[in-house]
Amino acid sequence: MAARIHPVAGAVGLLTVLTFWTSTVVSELSGSTAAIVAVKLAIPWALPILVLALAITGGTGFRLAGKSAMPALLAKKRRMPFIAGNGLLVLIPSAITLAVLAGRAEFGPLFYGVQALELFAGATNIVLMSLNARDGFRVTGRFGHRRSVTE
Repeated sequence: MAARIHPVAGAVGLLTVLTFWTSTVVSELSGSTAAIVAVKLAIPWALPILVLALAITGGTGFRLAGKSAMPALLAKKRRMPFIAGNGLLVLIPSAITLAVLAGRAEFGPLFYGVQALELFAGATNIVLMSLNARDGFRVTGRFGHRRSVTE
């Protein structure tokens, strides 16, 4: 069961972060204050989906990997604390702060400083989560050949 849930939860998590990041960039590039406010107020409402998806992904991933010494699985395990820490310590507080500031129409240096931090942290998580997905595909052979334990 975990083998089926893990990739779905991982995909939901990655697509959620990617949607948040892309929506932020598109709203900023549009130049529309209404679009920026709408995106910044919507993101916190979707955070429970992201948190649940990432918790399920982490839990099932650790269960599936067990005590394997496969390099791809060890790499995934090493990335997870950075993904989780980045989300809990940077992305969630940033999303809430930006929602409050956008709701007050406070688009000053604080807003754009937090926004820059959020975009950087989000891009970092997108890269790390994509690498984890790639390594998961390699381990399972889902999109190519299955890797051996020594590869």
